[in-house]
Amino acid sequence: MRFVQLDTPKPISKIGLGTWQFGSKEWGYGHDYERRAVDIVRRALDLGVTLFDTAELYGFGRSERILGAALAEDREKVVVASKIFPVLPVAPVVQQRAVASAVRLGVRTIDLYQVHQANPVVADTTTMSGMRALQDVGLVGEVGVSNYNLRRWRFAEIALGRRVLSNQVRYSMADRGPEDDLLPYAERAGRIVIAHSPLAQGFLSGRYDAANPPSGAVRQANPYFLPVNLERGAALIGTLREVADAHDAKPSQIALAYLLRHPNVVAIPGAFSVEQMERNAAAAEIDLTDDEHAALASAARAFHPVTGLAAVPKLLRARSGR
Repeated sequence: MRFVQLDTPKPISKIGLGTWQFGSKEWGYGHDYERRAVDIVRRALDLGVTLFDTAELYGFGRSERILGAALAEDREKVVVASKIFPVLPVAPVVQQRAVASAVRLGVRTIDLYQVHQANPVVADTTTMSGMRALQDVGLVGEVGVSNYNLRRWRFAEIALGRRVLSNQVRYSMADRGPEDDLLPYAERAGRIVIAHSPLAQGFLSGRYDAANPPSGAVRQANPYFLPVNLERGAALIGTLREVADAHDAKPSQIALAYLLRHPNVVAIPGAFSVEQMERNAAAAEIDLTDDEHAALASAARAFHPVTGLAAVPKLLRARSGR
């Protein structure tokens, strides 16, 4: 396993484990997934993974409970990250919710506590006042944000008066927006971009095409899995397969390696199985050549999916089976 080269109390692995799926039925992973989730966490620990990301929203707290129980006595050795869902995130609420998350996780300190979304009404001034108080009493180690643009990330730091270590954003070869501003800032300032959905919820795995769409409510609501986008993504998947063949790897591993090439990027893919966890962890060891990286970047730039409002009618038709 490789680690981010920054001054943090505990080492942060380049591949973490995202646990949105833990306790969340909308992924369609079946009734026995909670048992497998424990096996996945234990195997991740064996492989050197040190970052485990959850949120109070995931399974309405159940993900935190499952993760905390699975980590068991190793909770104090790794970086446990959670997120507050920002409904009225004023200072007293932030403090109360952090206590509740820590109890569910079974930890004395939440190593990385993140604001899940930027609240459009409540300023970060009061949210970060709560975060600062949590740091002062030792209940929170590092503070992070999620789904923030660069301007608001920097303002959050001013409001906290300390570093906001990380910004967890949607980042993959299909969603390359963070490369424009967040990644340069992270490298310049010594911060971290945590890539959630680094495989675009499996779109970049090569498992799906127009004739073989995914199941599960989460993926069915993702416009990338519309037949038109699965067709448009064929060239990108083809390039991933070519590079993967050269490394005796899977397309998903190359998609992760593309992100991890940046020194300040950490990826937190989920895992359906122990085997998938092993593949994800192994991606941290793949070194892409400059030519391979350029070919992948070119293929990613050429992918133009139907998204936003234009995708809504197609999603509705797909959900109705027409």
